[in-house]
Amino acid sequence: MADKYNVEEAEALAKRALHLPIAQATPIYEQLLSLYPTSARYWKQYVEAHMAVNNDDATKQIFSRCLLTCLQVPLWQCYIRFIRKVYDKKGAEGQEETTKAFEFMLNYIGTDIASGPIWTEYITFLKSLPALNLNEDLHRKTALRKVYHRAILTPTHHVEQLWKDYENFENSVNRQLAKGLVNEYQPKFNSARAVYRERKKYIEEIDWNMLAVPPTGSSKEETQWVAWKKFLSFEKGNPQRIDTASSTKRIIYAYEQCLMCLYHYPDVWYDYAEWHVKSGTTDAAIKVFQRALKAIPDSEMLKYAYAEMEESRGAIQSAKKLYESILGVSTNSLAHIQFLRFLRRAEGVEAARKYFLDARKSPSCTYHVYIAFATMAFCIDKEPKVAHNIFEEGLKLYMSEPVYILEYADFLTRLNDDRNIRALFERALSTLPAEDSAEVWKRFIQFEQTYGDLASILKVEQRMKEALSGKGEEGSSPLESSLQDVVSRYSYMDLWPCTSNDLDHLARQELLVKNLNKKVGKTNLPHGPAAIGSVASSSKVVYPDTSQMVVQDPTKKSEFASSTNPVAASASNTFPSIVTATATHGSASTFDELPKTTPPALLAFLANLPIVDGPTPNVDVVLSICLQSDFPTGQIVKQSFAAKGNPPSQNDPSGPTRGVSQRLPRDRRATKRKDSDRQEEDDTATVQSQPLPTDVFRLRQMRKARGIATSSQTPTGSTSYGSAFSGELSGSTG
Repeated sequence: MADKYNVEEAEALAKRALHLPIAQATPIYEQLLSLYPTSARYWKQYVEAHMAVNNDDATKQIFSRCLLTCLQVPLWQCYIRFIRKVYDKKGAEGQEETTKAFEFMLNYIGTDIASGPIWTEYITFLKSLPALNLNEDLHRKTALRKVYHRAILTPTHHVEQLWKDYENFENSVNRQLAKGLVNEYQPKFNSARAVYRERKKYIEEIDWNMLAVPPTGSSKEETQWVAWKKFLSFEKGNPQRIDTASSTKRIIYAYEQCLMCLYHYPDVWYDYAEWHVKSGTTDAAIKVFQRALKAIPDSEMLKYAYAEMEESRGAIQSAKKLYESILGVSTNSLAHIQFLRFLRRAEGVEAARKYFLDARKSPSCTYHVYIAFATMAFCIDKEPKVAHNIFEEGLKLYMSEPVYILEYADFLTRLNDDRNIRALFERALSTLPAEDSAEVWKRFIQFEQTYGDLASILKVEQRMKEALSGKGEEGSSPLESSLQDVVSRYSYMDLWPCTSNDLDHLARQELLVKNLNKKVGKTNLPHGPAAIGSVASSSKVVYPDTSQMVVQDPTKKSEFASSTNPVAASASNTFPSIVTATATHGSASTFDELPKTTPPALLAFLANLPIVDGPTPNVDVVLSICLQSDFPTGQIVKQSFAAKGNPPSQNDPSGPTRGVSQRLPRDRRATKRKDSDRQEEDDTATVQSQPLPTDVFRLRQMRKARGIATSSQTPTGSTSYGSAFSGELSGSTG
């Protein structure tokens, strides 16, 4: 579908056709218009190509195909230009045909906001007609006055210019009579001008060159859909307060223009047809549905809506044909079910029963058909025995369907047949696999809570735990009773024997117990050089050890976090744990291979990250570390890693800061001391620098932290950034 309606390719074809001879361009235009039959732009280009070679017969044929479905002013202007060219030299007969063509055109697109030039051209044409005597002159002026009255009441871009022309026309005919006519039409013109200004706002949001393609969900399509909905709602409100016939005409015109762009949108077709039904024009609604099914032949929604309208007006045979057409293409049971319901409504019980006997032999028949027909027999026909027999017949085929079992149980519950309900549950649970039986067990317990005693309830609960013990997670101890069982047993609908906090606490406890008792084989992961070497060689996907998962409690601090020196703890623990957790197997290698594949800035950044207690880090702390850290070069990080076997820590004497100062030449160290005074003024000179936050409070904090770090820096280069839990910055040195 995406390849078929490729807008870029269509535009390229249309441009190429412009430069081809008409014989070669015709197949291209036909191909384009078969995909985009409502594109007035392509029709106009096609017809102008024939007009350029004076091919009048082909031009008339093209106009007959597109004019009534493409209500756009430029295409119709092309039409009137062709008519005038054909009839201009035929005297009175040609003038009469041209007048008819103008009236025909204005009858269709005279309400368009861009139709002002057409009204002006028509008026100019009428003024040019010869008047051989006084009667003909009077007849011409009367015709002009009528056209002016229609034009000044239409909210177009040229409505003010048309009003000025009308005033000049009336004053040229009779000044005494002109004042009365102008005063009479002045309020109507003011209303049209006000509506034009409002109408223009909606029109400007619409892309008139948009090609009609099936909905893809793009933002542009959604924007255009909303714009058209707003415009239609505006026109339906009759803002100009004109008569019903004129308002209806404008609404129809708006819908037809909308369908030029949203041709493949079923909701637009449906709204159009429903508007006709509410307006009392059912025949017009039928035509809209027929056009809709031609535009979107695979839309079952439109077929059901069309069949519903036909059935509501008593056209049973037409509705039946629509249902049968759906059955011919549908591949699921919904078509069978809806046709059963239609036959029951339209032709009675026997027709529906006869079709059910045939439908169950269809390859597309599923348990849904049995449930639907049994429910119909029970609820509509009041025949519980027939419904019971249908359910029993379907049970032979769909015993492995939990949904069918539950629907059958609901039916028996309505009959208050507790003995057969128990028998049904026992039969079903003896055959259903454990992974599909959970919902049936839950319904069985609900049934016992309603119909049974305490002993039967506890017995079924225990049986459910035993049956589902192999299905649950290993080590979750499903056979043990818990307080949640009591809560489930003594709750009713939305009433609970505890508070919401108690429910949350029980849920947290259940998760903790599952993780505590989980019997997952722990894989001994390699450490040291072998672990580092296996990072590059391992291609196995490693999944997290869910046994280590705990419920996040933001009110508690991690017992493993170090509040005294989180930076040092992070430097020594964070990065090695990451490497170890991702390594599973591989050949031994030296620890020096790590800096070869990891950027030095990233290594230093990971070494400086503080320990974070919670799911998200403090952004200010991370940014302050980035701004204040003097990241080493790759060679220095390699030497440091080789010497220590661990990522460098800020508290470590061999860390990055001291390592850099020890390995720098004398001239570079002197230069660095000279430039240290300028570091505070321009902290964003390095590649790793980040823009300061615009928030005044955060900016003040960062400046304070930066000043303390600069003034109190010692040869060891050790800096503490405060507690990782509070996110505050401190300038203590060690």
